[in-house]
Amino acid sequence: SCGFWNLEESILHYRDRIGLNLVSVEGGRAFFQAFDEFDRHSIILREADSAGLDRMGFKVAKDSDLDHFAERLLDAGVHVDVIPAGEEPGVGRKIRFNTPTGHMFDLFAEMELSETGPAVRNPDVWIAEPRGMRATRFDHCALNGVDISASAKIFVEALDFSVTEELVDEASGQRLGIFLSCSNKAHDVAFLGYPEDGRIHHTSFCLESWHDVGHAADIISRYDISLDIGPTRHGITRGQTIYFFDPSGNRNETFSGGYFYYPDNPRRMWQAENAGKRSSIMKRTE
Repeated sequence: SCGFWNLEESILHYRDRIGLNLVSVEGGRAFFQAFDEFDRHSIILREADSAGLDRMGFKVAKDSDLDHFAERLLDAGVHVDVIPAGEEPGVGRKIRFNTPTGHMFDLFAEMELSETGPAVRNPDVWIAEPRGMRATRFDHCALNGVDISASAKIFVEALDFSVTEELVDEASGQRLGIFLSCSNKAHDVAFLGYPEDGRIHHTSFCLESWHDVGHAADIISRYDISLDIGPTRHGITRGQTIYFFDPSGNRNETFSGGYFYYPDNPRRMWQAENAGKRSSIMKRTE
């Protein structure tokens, strides 16, 4: 859930340029779903005085898991709020907590299915032809803050995430970037060291292939979207990528590829002196 200067401009960007389906606009919020997602929505926009992130959510397997994770969060010294069903349309009860980096997270178990989700009986590739960059799903967020180790510790010890990769200053032992997965993706959320808490680096959307990343570059050029970096490839996660900005200044990413992660994999580590290569192993201009 993110804040934006102008909701109408942002709706056009996320619907027509990134290619999400606009589910509804209600209560001053716009709800979106990508064509390959089953749940009702995965992205929420609202008007705000400045760009940024309100909160990020993760879905758990069943409602009783919310009580299980709430107990573990409380045992870890993390305050938990219980949010009744209906705060978001089609969503059941949630638990909410904050990290030391000043980011808010929700866990939920129940959400209505999307009316425009993937077919399940003799399914075609898609129901309606995708638009714009043809994003298949919301992929991950990268979040900025000071004590990223403390935030990552909550996800590992209380929520069963795994650290897949990290960037470390070996001279001081400081962790500059931590990438965490609760699936077999290279990362589902990342924490990046920054002198100010509560910031978001980017929101990422999955594309099917490197070819689609190139197509996204054409969309960026055609509609004069503000480009940050790319097309290029990350060293960390090996994802193929473009960074660009929405009309309010929030950084977006289209992301394809990357390695598959399994819990018994050794942790990948990058030294701080190789920070440039971990961000991109292709020539880039900034």
